[in-house]
Amino acid sequence: MAITCSSSSLNCFPSDFASSSLNLSYSKPNIIIRTHLLFCHRNQKPLNSSVSDKRRNRVSFFSGFSTKRVESFKEELFQAIKPLDRGAEASPEDQARVDQIARKLEAVNDIKEPLKSNLLNGKWELLYTTSQSLLQTKRPKFLRPNGKIYQAINIDTLRAQNIETWPFFNQATANLVPLNSKRVAVKFDYFRIAGLIPIKSPGSGRGQLEITYLDEELRISRGNRGNLFILKMVDPSYRVPL
Repeated sequence: MAITCSSSSLNCFPSDFASSSLNLSYSKPNIIIRTHLLFCHRNQKPLNSSVSDKRRNRVSFFSGFSTKRVESFKEELFQAIKPLDRGAEASPEDQARVDQIARKLEAVNDIKEPLKSNLLNGKWELLYTTSQSLLQTKRPKFLRPNGKIYQAINIDTLRAQNIETWPFFNQATANLVPLNSKRVAVKFDYFRIAGLIPIKSPGSGRGQLEITYLDEELRISRGNRGNLFILKMVDPSYRVPL
């Protein structure tokens, strides 16, 4: 996901971004057990046990099938974006293919409320994006961010940080405002030039981000301008400065 600032060297995401208790009560039913109903003959398993075993086996089968399908989609996605230089070398056909694979993963996303999940916390590396304000493909390559780009999120403090490495080392920090269980508004407070010179945000640095897929190693997000961001987890213990 990407944060964008107006400064030519600050390509920060996302310009187009983006205790409860459970009381269970039950009453024990009155059960009349009749031996001839539970057993067909002396050495056979109880019928209820047989039904339960079948249900467990069915659940186990579908769970395993779903996991394999997700892993297959993820591997397909990683292979598709690997040669694309974070999206800078992607043709329209490449972008369409990556988007199609991303939608397969979004359709089988198990984390329905990502903003309530601890899997979101930590530092993520940007693997791919369609955001031209971040990729800066119209610039000479030596004027683009060539090193790794990271984004960190801490849901407990509702803070985010974007970190460029070589050659600019720019950073941006932001406050997150949940709009629902998947989407946040992003309000930047400080930019840091070369990682050293702090500049307070003028207030125009804002955006939204929707988290459309999340697991322990992969995050897919979509910004309010339609851009796609694909990131992998690199440090789940990272804390964003307050």
